[in-house]
Amino acid sequence: MQLLNHRQIQQKIKRLAIELLEHNFDTQELILAGINNNGMVFAELLMSELLQISDKAITLTRIQLNPAQPTQSEVHIEMPLEELTDKTIIIIDDVANTGRTIFYATKPLMNILPKKIEVAVLIDRKHKSFPIQVDYVGLTLATTLKENIEVQIRDVEQYAVFLN
Repeated sequence: MQLLNHRQIQQKIKRLAIELLEHNFDTQELILAGINNNGMVFAELLMSELLQISDKAITLTRIQLNPAQPTQSEVHIEMPLEELTDKTIIIIDDVANTGRTIFYATKPLMNILPKKIEVAVLIDRKHKSFPIQVDYVGLTLATTLKENIEVQIRDVEQYAVFLN
């Protein structure tokens, strides 16, 4: 079942960009840190919208980790950690489910002192088992654990979100 179509996703991106700016009006620079593939594409879409509506400095980086086994390999941020000190970092992913991926994505940030860390997702599911709060949400869903959310924003002409 389709939950969001291309136009609706674009509207959510615009709204999220405005919310990000409203909550960070006093911040000189925002660091958008996309998790893996879909998170990075979603971060790029948010960055594009932010650059259209603001003259704030926006920096994009990627957080790489294995969501299935986050403790088995190193969590890697493409930007040097020292450049993140005293910065506002927005961790971005397509879907927040249990919060595990986002929780482990913060692991390298424990070695520095950022100004603030926030989380933005397109879809937030209400199955948190890790202490993660999502600050910016496109759509919140109460689903069963057996249901799956599929976000199509990478290598497609029309964005879509499906519940399977």
